[in-house]
Amino acid sequence: MHMDLSGKVALVTGGGTGIGKAASIELAKRGAIVAVNYSRSRSDAEETVKEINASNGRSAAYQADVSKEDEVQSMVESIVQHFGPIDLLVNNAGITRQIPMEDLDAATDDVWDELFNVNVKGMFHCAKAVAPYMKAKRNGSIVNIGSIAGSTGLGSSLPYAVSKAAVHGLTKSLARALAPYIRVNCIVPGAVKTRWWNGLEERMNALAPQLLLQRISTPEDIARAICGALEQEAMTGQIITVDGGQTL
Repeated sequence: MHMDLSGKVALVTGGGTGIGKAASIELAKRGAIVAVNYSRSRSDAEETVKEINASNGRSAAYQADVSKEDEVQSMVESIVQHFGPIDLLVNNAGITRQIPMEDLDAATDDVWDELFNVNVKGMFHCAKAVAPYMKAKRNGSIVNIGSIAGSTGLGSSLPYAVSKAAVHGLTKSLARALAPYIRVNCIVPGAVKTRWWNGLEERMNALAPQLLLQRISTPEDIARAICGALEQEAMTGQIITVDGGQTL
């Protein structure tokens, strides 16, 4: 079975930049109405909205810090009032800190709390806020964005890698909690050409030939995988890696 995304209301968290922006644009191309969430990147989110609306799509930007449950709840209420009940959620918002893996002292309680509050609890807050609308329709689809850091244990920081492992676990638990009407899957990108690589082009170019497919994924590659997972009605609780063979 295949869910037609046309006319569906989608919320993309962290939708102003990178993978979130590409997902917002791809959803709009497939006919979805897109609520673009942002925490701080207001101009980026508005740029994404402008791009969608200019090509005959429907979109609007909504501010909320996903780590704050009350902000998420009021954002979701605003979206529902404006566009109608939410059918699709892309839990993309995430943050990191650059800390060498071996520097345990730098992984302070503050870093752990900040990363878990946004990367894990933030996704839970969003899923919890949209679930009643999806249940009422007896149909909904959620995609969480994980990271190969969560599978390999290697990442921009130790707490980040652990937070993404938790996202993979959250995906499976939510798939159980929200079945049978709401599907929950996780797309796990490897290295992706986003602003994260700014100034690191040499590293990116050195990595590409080492990948089986010899190319770094683009945000658009990940966006198509996200939409494919949203559409797939026979799948839930799956952790799908899209990394050019990086982790094989």
